[in-house]
Amino acid sequence: MHRTSDLNILASQPLPAPAELLAALPKTPAQAAMVRRSRRVIHDILSGGDPRLLVIVGPCSIHDVDAGREYARRLAALARDLGDRFVVVMRAYFEKPRTCGGWQGLILDPDLDGTGDIAKGLGLARRFLQEMIDLGLPTATEFLDPISPQYLADLVCWAAIGARTSESQMHRQLASGLSMPLGFKNGTDGRIRIAVQAIKAAGEAQSFLGISAEGRAAAVKTRGNPDCHIVVRGGEGGPNYSAGHLAAVEARLDEAGLSKAIVVDCSHDNSGRRPERQPGVLADVIGQVVEGNRSIVGVMLESNLAGGSQSLGSGELRYGVSITDGCLSWPDTERCLRAAHSALAPRFDAAGAQEPAALCNGR
Repeated sequence: MHRTSDLNILASQPLPAPAELLAALPKTPAQAAMVRRSRRVIHDILSGGDPRLLVIVGPCSIHDVDAGREYARRLAALARDLGDRFVVVMRAYFEKPRTCGGWQGLILDPDLDGTGDIAKGLGLARRFLQEMIDLGLPTATEFLDPISPQYLADLVCWAAIGARTSESQMHRQLASGLSMPLGFKNGTDGRIRIAVQAIKAAGEAQSFLGISAEGRAAAVKTRGNPDCHIVVRGGEGGPNYSAGHLAAVEARLDEAGLSKAIVVDCSHDNSGRRPERQPGVLADVIGQVVEGNRSIVGVMLESNLAGGSQSLGSGELRYGVSITDGCLSWPDTERCLRAAHSALAPRFDAAGAQEPAALCNGR
């Protein structure tokens, strides 16, 4: 009989079941409390109960866990200084969507050589999240593969669905069952409608194929995720963070009956993919907040120890430099975040010295 399946499969290596990895690398009670507390604070920011801004900042992707740890230590110290006006969340992105090939992230290729030791990658990612939480940093990641959340999601405080996947039914279904606040990015062409539809779909009950904690195929039923929101990142037509653009986004959300909660990605097409432009975008957005915009609940920046990017395979890798999108350097990151913190003083002075009930970032 002629074979009709697996014609292009070279190998299939079993992975540990999610429950096995979670048992090998269990979260501590303190880590669980930190995740729960951080998710609650982020929920309060999205719903308007906490006046602080969400700041999601960190490397475009984690490829060197030692450099990632150093970055996390620096960010944790800065987050404590800025915690009265910002809730700082660190990007820990382990999966990278590729348009035309390339490195797909720490989970799929932890050794950066195409060998694809996924079991190793999952372990590295889980340990890294635990270390960030121990530093007092809420964690953020983008979920690309529908299976990886079973291994990591209990340690994630905020998640994203990217511009390439916001239109995907599978990712909307996945988001509907996740336990943390989640941002959908507008499409790569700049369309807001895609993200608005995704938020509505993810807020509803869904049924789909998934896997259980024991690694078996499962029929998954969800109740819907009430903490989904939009992330504007620009598009092929240019940036979309101006006051006029955001007013149009607010109108779309209002028309759809959704909460007007907007996170502005200062990178990607909002900065013309030039990392050094991110501080200017941030300053513009902070200015809108000071002038009275209450729909802007957060910002996102791509930042690393050193600025720019480098190509994988071009020789010895430079420490602390991204191998995916170009990033802002740490000194420039600290400088622009401290400036934004100072610029927000009028908003908080006008609101009065009211301390939020639930705090994170070590405050």
